[in-house]
Amino acid sequence: MNVGLIWAQTLDGVIGADNAIPWRVPEDMAHFKATTLGSAVVMGRKTWDSLPARFRPLTGRCNIVVTRDPQWAAEGTERAGSIIEALQLAADPSERAAPATVWVIGGGEIYRAALAYATTLSVTEVEVTLDGDTYAPTPDSTWVVSEDTDWQSSTAGLRYRFRGYTRRCPATPVDA
Repeated sequence: MNVGLIWAQTLDGVIGADNAIPWRVPEDMAHFKATTLGSAVVMGRKTWDSLPARFRPLTGRCNIVVTRDPQWAAEGTERAGSIIEALQLAADPSERAAPATVWVIGGGEIYRAALAYATTLSVTEVEVTLDGDTYAPTPDSTWVVSEDTDWQSSTAGLRYRFRGYTRRCPATPVDA
């Protein structure tokens, strides 16, 4: 099973402010949907809470929410107590076909916990400078750029580009 992390960030690595994405790039949202559709998506409870109610759960995807609260539940989701539990749950074919890639969709703490298991990063860079309180992990030398599009102009007026990364070294096995 491949584990991918997908996020949008400023050039300084900001991914959020006050539990929200502080910009609007419709093309990135379309990219996110096209990339994750048909897969399991793993997110933290704060990320779940940040989704507008009309989009919860994310349709066409198995939604797995990581939370320490054993009593937490929401319709259309599965609860996991850790990243490892979430990835194992996503890979379990007992209830559905295991997806080729499980996508981790945030937030910052969840990305950092999942990075050791990731094989792919899908990063949208947004050319904007702003203050934030949540940052993306920084790919280190174990990652190589595998996709790098030219800068494009969003219909919302911001410039953005897509960057893909592939792990150069094997990821930590999920069952480790």
